[in-house]
Amino acid sequence: MDLKLGSTLSVVRSTRVVIGDQVSPAVIIIKDGKIHQILSSSSYSETDECQVLDVGNSVVMPGIVDSHVHVNEPGRTTWEGFWTATKAAAAGGVTTIVDMPLNSIPPTTTLSNFHEKLREATGKCFVDTAFWGGVIPGNEYELRPMIQAGVAGFKCFLIHSGVDEFPHVVDCDLHAAMKQLQGTGSVLLFHAEREVTHVSFTVLDPTHYSTFLQSRPDVMEVEAIRAVIELCLQYQVRCHIVHLSSAEPLKLILEARLAGAPLTVETTHHYLSLSAEDIPAGATQFKCCPPIRGSNNKEQLWNALKAGHIDMVVSDHSPCTPDLKKLNSGDFSEAWGGISSLQFGLPLFWSSACQRGFQLSDVVRLLSHNTAQLCDLANRKGQLTPGYDADLVIWDPEREFQIEEELIHHKNKLTPYLGLTLRGCVCATVLRGRVVYSGGHFYPQPLGKHLLLPQRMNQLTTGVI
Repeated sequence: MDLKLGSTLSVVRSTRVVIGDQVSPAVIIIKDGKIHQILSSSSYSETDECQVLDVGNSVVMPGIVDSHVHVNEPGRTTWEGFWTATKAAAAGGVTTIVDMPLNSIPPTTTLSNFHEKLREATGKCFVDTAFWGGVIPGNEYELRPMIQAGVAGFKCFLIHSGVDEFPHVVDCDLHAAMKQLQGTGSVLLFHAEREVTHVSFTVLDPTHYSTFLQSRPDVMEVEAIRAVIELCLQYQVRCHIVHLSSAEPLKLILEARLAGAPLTVETTHHYLSLSAEDIPAGATQFKCCPPIRGSNNKEQLWNALKAGHIDMVVSDHSPCTPDLKKLNSGDFSEAWGGISSLQFGLPLFWSSACQRGFQLSDVVRLLSHNTAQLCDLANRKGQLTPGYDADLVIWDPEREFQIEEELIHHKNKLTPYLGLTLRGCVCATVLRGRVVYSGGHFYPQPLGKHLLLPQRMNQLTTGVI
């Protein structure tokens, strides 16, 4: 496979192209960074003008859209930044990320802060980047201006976020925000854990994972999601549950949808790949919130994915500097809660999914198409269709590799997946028809664009929704 970095592709051929629910031989014709045509191999005639990139039996599918990424720039660039995060994304076949409104300083909670975020991201993105805004107490009148400026939607916390500059909301804040979001078509994302006063636990050794796990029981997610459902039904504003870790609220979510709630839900690679029983004492690189739960719970999440009750799978890439993980003490109660996995989402998912009967079309649905829908990018990202951006990941689903530190492109290399052998190796990543990553190397010039949503501005100003 001869892929020159930065080259503009015009024709890509493979025996395994994922189009909708089908995987078949096909030829993708690209013009001006868009998919122009998709033809069967037999109906395509080569011309001298078009050089065909034949990738043989490698899978060609839409680039992954990871709608849950903490880039942390500006303000905490020692944790991560746009340059390193989007490089890692490209190495993992991710062609679009959506940046979370925290843990940057300032957080993306005002129009002014959003403009600062855009300035900091300019010229640093190796893949396309969209942006979430944030809902915090008292900022409800910033929401519509941020919608008009192009944010993909908003995120809030129902529990302490982990950083003081992004405080969690209470009921009165949520009602105020919902009133502003009604009629906009925007979406509100919830970190759905809530303090539950009647739950008590015994304080045991903080280096044991079981101690941390019992401090964040399933009922915290259940009660938070119950509150989200009430709001969703009352206001009919799109709501989304981020990083579902517990299978217990799934029945509530299904009932809410049947009752007419415009509610979606995601889970993450770590909840599908890891089990509480396997986490060693002091291994704080495994800490995240909500916590990784038991193996039986994990299988229930997989079953819900297969049944369509969970809509998508994301990384929730939430890095920090190694010292914040408290590796020396191994104290889970003090360590930062977040897992780095942006680069390895595709092989993490496929390594487990292929053993459970999932198909390549399911990978596209759960990692590309549905995530693009969530952030209103489904008219240009997340599927191979004429008129869409020519964002492609070319990968080998049979090839295995081991995660080693020298392979990791995140700024900080600490991850619970170090040493793990995965199936599914990314060969190349194509962004709007140009090769941005191939065989471990990057095109040196960042080609990513900011993905703003100006169509919402037109809807708000004209009154047409």
